[in-house]
Amino acid sequence: MRALLTGASGFLGRRLAARLERDGFTVAGVCLDRLGLPESIPVHAVDVRDAAGLARVVAAESPDVVVHLAALAHVGESWGRMPEYFAINVLGTENVAAAARGRRLLFVSSAEVYGAVPEDEQPIDERRALAPRSPYALTKAAAERLALAAGAVVARCFNLVGAGQTRSFALPSFAAQLAAIGAGRVPPVLKVGNLTARRDFVHVEDGVEALALLVERGVAGEIYNVASGRALSIAEALESLIRVSGLEVTLEEDPERLRPVDVPLLCGDSGRLRALGWCGRHGFDAAVEELWGEAAAAAAAS
Repeated sequence: MRALLTGASGFLGRRLAARLERDGFTVAGVCLDRLGLPESIPVHAVDVRDAAGLARVVAAESPDVVVHLAALAHVGESWGRMPEYFAINVLGTENVAAAARGRRLLFVSSAEVYGAVPEDEQPIDERRALAPRSPYALTKAAAERLALAAGAVVARCFNLVGAGQTRSFALPSFAAQLAAIGAGRVPPVLKVGNLTARRDFVHVEDGVEALALLVERGVAGEIYNVASGRALSIAEALESLIRVSGLEVTLEEDPERLRPVDVPLLCGDSGRLRALGWCGRHGFDAAVEELWGEAAAAAAAS
């Protein structure tokens, strides 16, 4: 079996590429760099906005399955970069779906498409009507429609977390700040945004397990939540990270870290995915340990 991954060198993509290779797939990537990818995986430096380039890659690699991961994925940043988010997340998906026509397609989406759902109607299942509240969420909802029209399997990921995640996201940012504090480089003051929002955190390796399962067993035209079924506030998640660090810090709200709109709660029902055999073995606590270990090592080495 041959697999082609867009966004193959990203936080999720490089792990999934390595996992599929271990599972016996011949894997190739579409990405603008090969950071973190095994040398055995060939890379095509093609932008998903390049429809003709994507078509050439698919023709050259002749994959049995295409996994579309490439996207701009930061909710807060999407408010200031709407044209780019539309071009990459929506038009890029249209191009990937066209290039992959006639092949199995897995599209990786986001729980942000659900928007603000009343707490008494959570955990959310896949039948929920979409109500995106940010430009990012809107582009993913639109991209889902294009993917589903092409017969894709859709994975709606809740908040994936773990080592290797960019510092533009909350928990890696907190970990980097704590590591700098622990190294004595800055005062013991942690800059934070909205800590009241509650999210369903999923260890990135559990996300990889889910996607690898959907590559082989997901039903075309179906949507699967990748979720733990448990929500933590950002404050609770931060408390776990501070506890692991062993530091004493003061929290200070930073207006730059506040979003124009923040969904209060997102918690997912992953029953459909669990019915395929997924169980989520790693968990949030392990992700926190790994985040802190990575940040502390980076601070010590710099």
